[in-house]
Amino acid sequence: MTFAPLALLATLLCTALPSVAATWRVEAGQRIGETIAKAAAGDTIRVAKGVYTENLLIDKPLTLIGEHRPTLSGGNQGDVIRVTAPDVTVEGWIIRDSGGDLGLQQAGVYLFPGAHRARVLHCDFANVLFGLWIEKVNDVRIEGNLITGKRDYQSSQRGNGIQLYNTTGAQIVGNRISFARDGIYVDVSHKALFSHNKMHHVRYGTHYMNSYYNVWEYNESYLNRGGLALMEVRNQVVRHNIAWGNTDHGIMLRTIQDAVVEGNIVVGNNRGFFIYDAEYNTLKNNLVMGNRVGVHLWAGSFRNQVDGNDFIQNRDQVRYVASRDQIWGAQQGNYWSNYVGWDRDGDGFGDVPYEASDVVDRLTWQHPFMKLLLNSPAVQTLRMVARQFPLLRVPSVVDRHPAMTPHHPDWRNWIDKQRH
Repeated sequence: MTFAPLALLATLLCTALPSVAATWRVEAGQRIGETIAKAAAGDTIRVAKGVYTENLLIDKPLTLIGEHRPTLSGGNQGDVIRVTAPDVTVEGWIIRDSGGDLGLQQAGVYLFPGAHRARVLHCDFANVLFGLWIEKVNDVRIEGNLITGKRDYQSSQRGNGIQLYNTTGAQIVGNRISFARDGIYVDVSHKALFSHNKMHHVRYGTHYMNSYYNVWEYNESYLNRGGLALMEVRNQVVRHNIAWGNTDHGIMLRTIQDAVVEGNIVVGNNRGFFIYDAEYNTLKNNLVMGNRVGVHLWAGSFRNQVDGNDFIQNRDQVRYVASRDQIWGAQQGNYWSNYVGWDRDGDGFGDVPYEASDVVDRLTWQHPFMKLLLNSPAVQTLRMVARQFPLLRVPSVVDRHPAMTPHHPDWRNWIDKQRH
């Protein structure tokens, strides 16, 4: 009787102590899936360099580490790795050869609903339909991966490099994505960070819808159809991104409110900014240079603050057709490389307003065939008369005190990124 309480106490202490996580090792020629089945939650599996052809299911919290970058091939079927448990880490792999069924969303790594806090780090993905499909999970981190899609598929038949659906708190950092359909596709995903990613040779570098309170910073999107496409969103911070050489737009802001778009470099695209149905946003300190159209402003995009930006050597600085003026440059003034006004008092601001378009520009945008007549005496006379007689004036973007010098002292460094 005396020892019963001591025995009970010892039993309780043993029960309370955490079990020690084990480390398993898989050598070339062995089966990774068999080791996963034997491992306990919280264990680590280290896999030696080699080529392994398996489709893995990770259904418990595990760390799966590739030593010296082993190759895991899915044999062109299914998901290469499917994760259904929380707290899983996959690191240091070459992951390749997923299935090609878009309906089944087959991926290099598929994070199923409930795979919260998953981490996929420093892996190379090749010949995968979707690089990563991430669905209904919270607080994932996808970092330092190289993702290349199925290059022999037509663009419309490929999956996206990284697909997020119905997620919260994701961190997508330092990934390089090419030859997918879209680089990063985001839908109904909030409070996420997208930073230092590079996307090229895809349809849209980023295709992004119905998502709020996210930060996009220091990403580079180039040689795509579109760079950064933000649609049906609110409360975004879009800063210090680079979009160049895209055949449609650099940055699209479509049906967007309460966003801050600052410090971006948008160079050598067909349209630098495409702004459609956008209200209550702030665009400041962006460099918009060498695009065919600097800003295409359309569809009721009013009540935005556009200030401190540089518009340099765009073929058309602004394309705008509406029934009222847009007033830009309330505090810092925007810089316009085609401004022909003067600064008599030397305060750094032009003494006469800058107007981005006149009646000839508007007619040209409405009737493109007029481009054939731009150098004709009749059109030149119309432009001159419109400047002299306000009755012929059309609504325009107006900068009342344009800056006389660019805000970006290093703007010349981007000349080689312009379209030719």
